[in-house]
Amino acid sequence: MRPSRIVVMMHQDLVPPENFEDLSDQDLLHCKTEYDVLATLNNLGHEVRPLGVYSDLGVIRDTLTEFKPKIVFNLLEEFHGESLFDQHVVSYLELLRQPYTGCNPRGLTLAHDKALSKKICAYHRITVPTFAVFPRGRKARKPKSLDFPLIVKSLTLEGSIGIAQSSVVYDEKPLQERVEFVHEQIGTDAIAEQFIEGRELYVGVLGNRRLRTFPVWELVFNSKPSKTNFIATGKIKWDMSYRRRLGVDTRRASDLTDEQERKIRQEAKRICRTLDITGYARLDFRLTEAGKLYLLEANPNPDLSYGEDFAESAEVDGLKYPELLERIIKLGLSHAKGKG
Repeated sequence: MRPSRIVVMMHQDLVPPENFEDLSDQDLLHCKTEYDVLATLNNLGHEVRPLGVYSDLGVIRDTLTEFKPKIVFNLLEEFHGESLFDQHVVSYLELLRQPYTGCNPRGLTLAHDKALSKKICAYHRITVPTFAVFPRGRKARKPKSLDFPLIVKSLTLEGSIGIAQSSVVYDEKPLQERVEFVHEQIGTDAIAEQFIEGRELYVGVLGNRRLRTFPVWELVFNSKPSKTNFIATGKIKWDMSYRRRLGVDTRRASDLTDEQERKIRQEAKRICRTLDITGYARLDFRLTEAGKLYLLEANPNPDLSYGEDFAESAEVDGLKYPELLERIIKLGLSHAKGKG
């Protein structure tokens, strides 16, 4: 790919400092994706400008007018503190006819709402856990169609925000308490869904119309305490010392037959097409001991950090990190032309 002008758009608090030497591993974790993308694109010879955004669309317009980038590499996950508003920023880029990387606004809208995405997938006979939504301002009452145990989450937030061991509930009172926690502490509606015992599998998907899947990845606990539920909590995602203590790792799934791997990757493609997800995504599944596959979540624009599961699975599939980023850029340019 020829060197190009590229704006890398991110939250204003995640613009990496020029000097990383004074940052701890924990501090670096929060802006690692932004650093990895900026550094890699610079090393590839592109003219790169970081753009920090919080609540002002004007800084986007002004930067695009002055810098005239070929594409915006979109790493923004929220706007004005609202995770759902990132889809509107992408819509703004489309109104400006500015090519960008990652998912289109419709795909972001469908995937962000865990209940809506599950309804659409269930309609298309994609297996999802049974669930119920508990809006803010209403007391949680479990419908008869929903059986314990359940896992309670934010309806719209990603990144394991608000998920803890206490998110898995086994009777009515803990359900009400956890729903209340999501309402009051997280500030969103809550969703409670059937807790699926089994292996947690991830599949990376790359493409707009012609989709490529990467090898199936798995979340592994090497030192999981006996009373700990097998879930990816917020503490596991963001606390490095806790991860090391439990021996948490993600790696290529072992002991899958060729047929299982093929079907899981095929299902990942079908889900992306069903939810109109473009660019790149990670699909989260649970595989039961009996071999039944459940979609947990569809994640457009997943973590692109070097060494994390999406980039690692791409490299195992023959796509090294710099090539992965350039492929994502080409997909963004193709989407702007209605191709790819």
